[in-house]
Amino acid sequence: MRDFKTVTLDFINDFMDYSHQIPKGGVISHITEDQLAKIDSMDIPEKGRDLEEVIKEMCGDIMPYGNHSSHPRFFGFVPGTTSPLSWLGDIITTAYNRHGGSVANQPGIWRAEQRLTRWLCDAAGFPETAGGTFVSGGSMANLTAMTAARDHLLSEEEWHMGTAYVSDQTHSSVAKGLRILGIGNSRIRVIPTDDRFCMVTDLLEKAIKEDIRKGFRPFIAIASAGTTNTGSVDDFGRIRRICDKYDMWMHVDGAFGASVLLSQKYRKELDGIEKADSLSWDAHKWLFQTFGCGIVLVRDQKHLLESFSVHPEYLKDLEKDGTLVNPWDMSIELTRPARSMKLWLTLQVMGKGKVSGNIEHGIEMARWTEEKIKNNENIEIISHAKLGMINFRYVLEGLTEEQTDRLNAVISKKMLSDGYAGVFTTELKGKKVLRMCILHPDVTKEELMNTLILLEKYYGEAAGEFRKAILSENINCCHEDRFMV
Repeated sequence: MRDFKTVTLDFINDFMDYSHQIPKGGVISHITEDQLAKIDSMDIPEKGRDLEEVIKEMCGDIMPYGNHSSHPRFFGFVPGTTSPLSWLGDIITTAYNRHGGSVANQPGIWRAEQRLTRWLCDAAGFPETAGGTFVSGGSMANLTAMTAARDHLLSEEEWHMGTAYVSDQTHSSVAKGLRILGIGNSRIRVIPTDDRFCMVTDLLEKAIKEDIRKGFRPFIAIASAGTTNTGSVDDFGRIRRICDKYDMWMHVDGAFGASVLLSQKYRKELDGIEKADSLSWDAHKWLFQTFGCGIVLVRDQKHLLESFSVHPEYLKDLEKDGTLVNPWDMSIELTRPARSMKLWLTLQVMGKGKVSGNIEHGIEMARWTEEKIKNNENIEIISHAKLGMINFRYVLEGLTEEQTDRLNAVISKKMLSDGYAGVFTTELKGKKVLRMCILHPDVTKEELMNTLILLEKYYGEAAGEFRKAILSENINCCHEDRFMV
């Protein structure tokens, strides 16, 4: 058995080789039932096994399967590619295994995290009173911010009367977080969106007025800076004015789109975000970090402290001067890793200019894609290119809406089966559409054009299969798999 150091270094070398090969292969590695059965058979042994053997099993039979989100042609979901710098930062942070919850535990990490948080607050346009903390992701960031909003505006006796307002494009983590806070579905108002998939603010104010008339207490409106489906950005200025009018908290879910704040060229797309009371931001989405790197920012740091600060006896020795705020006093977590340090490392090495350029590349590639398809008579653009996203669907004369939905599902399945690019479906206003989330900084126009050519090919195949089925009058009883080659 080789020593631990040698095995570890071998893994690092092997993984670097593996990661360099990802762009040369397919976007998805499919696992078989036999392989799943093999994993099922891996019981915990009574006697320990050889480290090298177990690592080989883990890296060969378990880890490689699924979506390769770091592939330049994976256009399926928001979490984009992972920078090797973030991976390295993760290794360093994990290796040192520092507790990132308090100043006294790790003063150096605390100071670096404070400086980074301040820089992010400045990017958002927040005042000097602002602050924030690093959390596991957007779900936890939203929950943290909404807790602060509830505690600031509602007494415990009013919790059962609090109402919250989201759009029909708001991320599902918001409703989940509200329910955790005691704001049930019956008090979550879903506001329709317009043809740009932005919240209709007139309907927002109408819903608030109606709730006040019924004796409820509206306390928070959640706006989106880059919705998951379309990259849409709500009207922050108008929502802020409504919140001020009715004494409400304005939270912006910017888990995906807030990264555009770091773009010198496109920051204006988020004008008005500086008016928010709180902002969620995921660095593992468009800042190229490994998972588990979310941020919650608030205009006034005291609101986080009011909700989360505790002083148990066993932590007294770790408390510092009252002017130094412990991270565990600003979030749900007490024990937490120093998850900010991988982002700190990435930004230090890349610099602001490189980060800005990488984000701008995604925006521009989505716009380029729209230019290439806008005159295609077979394509209906459902949402225009926005923050690196575009949604469209193929249409075929003579098909019903249901059949058109199935047509696009088949095209996506054919593309995924091919393996060249990851183009998945979503639903917008009751229509199944093809969604391309183009965030990878290395994706090229040539790769995008090849993807569009393949989509057109699979449209032709699927259209022929549907026409044949229509002629045989069997289409209504057929499933999507009926049309797979």
